[in-house]
Amino acid sequence: MIETLLLFACPFVSCLVLGAMLGYLGLHVIKREVIFIDMAVAQFAAVGAIAAHMTLHVHGDSLEALAAAWGVTVCAGIFYAVVRRYAADFPLEAVIGISYAAAAAGALMLIGKGSSGHTHIQEMLTGSLLWVSWGDLGWSILVFAAVAVLFVVWRQPLQHISDDYQAAVESGRKVVLWDILFYAMCGLVITVAVRLAGVVVVFCFLIIPATAASMVMASWRGRLLLAIIFSALASFCGLLFCQWQDFSAGVSVAFFLGIFLVLLWFIVGRRKGLVC
Repeated sequence: MIETLLLFACPFVSCLVLGAMLGYLGLHVIKREVIFIDMAVAQFAAVGAIAAHMTLHVHGDSLEALAAAWGVTVCAGIFYAVVRRYAADFPLEAVIGISYAAAAAGALMLIGKGSSGHTHIQEMLTGSLLWVSWGDLGWSILVFAAVAVLFVVWRQPLQHISDDYQAAVESGRKVVLWDILFYAMCGLVITVAVRLAGVVVVFCFLIIPATAASMVMASWRGRLLLAIIFSALASFCGLLFCQWQDFSAGVSVAFFLGIFLVLLWFIVGRRKGLVC
């Protein structure tokens, strides 16, 4: 029993940290209607990291690879910010989808050059949540904390743009600059988070808790609190299920995030008379 608790302590704390950071980002993502932004950003980060590995011959977890991955995501963020402001007739979600496909193709081409392509693909998708070390979690928390401080300092303009983009434009805010900063911070968080848990789990943490909280709460603070509680409960159940059935930790957590969302939708729907 004690060995099991020690084994799952770091993965569970990792889930708590991811739930809190990605839960808040998810609230912005849902309001901005850029649901698949993390998938696209993760693919761009993969392209940067793989390119650094192939050209600089550095390990995928090195600082150089992280810097290259983030640099590519920042370039993508600049592109998204400009498109949203000056190509309003073209849906941003469509741009994100197209760029995701292009980045995924590029990542697969680069991975194909390596000797262990299938391993890179599996790690990128599902991660290795069960084997996260306290050292990896520690520096990830430092990155998340720095980004969280910036979100607190710049809370008013960022939330204003997320709540009503057109009103922010009309009020004279420099929306392109703020969007670039938002996507840069989002890209850094997702780049680091994917290294901990993989693309699929990060996507679930980003979207599902925020969606669940938005179904129940109206305020930003209430939604964030509920998103954190929701992700913590789903993570706890997912890790227990992982230990019981010997499944992948990341997949189990993602599965229970989805199950909890369906249950919450059913409960809320019954109360509102939307579900028989």
